[in-house]
Amino acid sequence: MRHPQNLFLIGPMGAGKSAVGRQLARMLHLEFFDSDMEIESRTGVDIPFIFEKEGEAGFRQREARVIDDLSRKDGIVLATGGGVIMDPQNRNHLGARGFVVYLHTSVDQQLSRTRRGRPRPLLEDDDPRSVLEALMATREPLYREIADLTVDTDGRKVRAVANDIMNRL
Repeated sequence: MRHPQNLFLIGPMGAGKSAVGRQLARMLHLEFFDSDMEIESRTGVDIPFIFEKEGEAGFRQREARVIDDLSRKDGIVLATGGGVIMDPQNRNHLGARGFVVYLHTSVDQQLSRTRRGRPRPLLEDDDPRSVLEALMATREPLYREIADLTVDTDGRKVRAVANDIMNRL
């Protein structure tokens, strides 16, 4: 398969979309974008603040505009937020405008990876495992629906996942 013009990474929080995306962009000599970082850049505030002030619905509206804008670019690697696939329009844009890679990971791996790093508004709950399990049950069929390629990231280093994707493109 030839290298795609645009590579879009989807999957749950903690799957490694941003880290793998940066690595793939370097390997493919493409520009890298992270939709969450783009939202923060455009608004001047972090995502937890947007969730606090506008709720998830307000955040998802912003996310949809960013996905539409970024997916129109040529020659990019885009790491998306975990819930991006909940919006049918986002799924259509991503599926029609690039090669979609689903980075699959287990709930155990998500818990391990999301304990550190930036705050995750959806995990500000007494039982993050239950939240992640519920999100996976709802979202996994949608990830699989639009994925051109599915790659497991559990227990794997960023470079190994990126090399796996490169070998399968």
